[in-house]
Amino acid sequence: MEKIDLDKLPQWQRILFIVLPLILVAVPFYLVIYSPKTAEIKKLKTAIKSLDDEITKAQKKVANLARLKEELAQAEVDYAEIKRQLPVEGEISSLLKQLSDDCKRSGLVIALWEPLPRAEHASGILYETRVRLDIRGSYHQLGDFLSRITSLNRIVNVSQMTLSKADKAGKDDVMLSINLNTSTFTSKPEPEGN
Repeated sequence: MEKIDLDKLPQWQRILFIVLPLILVAVPFYLVIYSPKTAEIKKLKTAIKSLDDEITKAQKKVANLARLKEELAQAEVDYAEIKRQLPVEGEISSLLKQLSDDCKRSGLVIALWEPLPRAEHASGILYETRVRLDIRGSYHQLGDFLSRITSLNRIVNVSQMTLSKADKAGKDDVMLSINLNTSTFTSKPEPEGN
């Protein structure tokens, strides 16, 4: 085998002779080792960032846990109070009688007392019992009746109230013809297992 004298080769061949082995080592190194490891490192950094974000969210939730427990306890107290104000199914007739009696105690004359069918409330957790009333009396008598409703320990709503002057006038007060709807609510029975 003949020896190659590097000094006798042209400069471009000497450079090629030195650079070519480096290229032959560098290209496989890049393709086989460096590029896949770089992609793996990038993938791992993305996974670490995602886990860090999840940890941060979890830490925020843990920090809010005590406040949320307090809010839940308050909501349960509020729910119990509201539920206490809802008559149970058996109390509806006595509540309606109390409304009728309060109407009479206020000096109003009942021209129409029409209980409407019980309906499911839009919330889906209550039943609504409504009564349509046509009554006659003065503005002050109506105010007394509404005041009596607000002092009940049960929830009773008044809606669709219209006032018009009645045919007959009283001694001192103008007599009104009053049409209104009252409604009260009962909770639906809770499903078994709750």
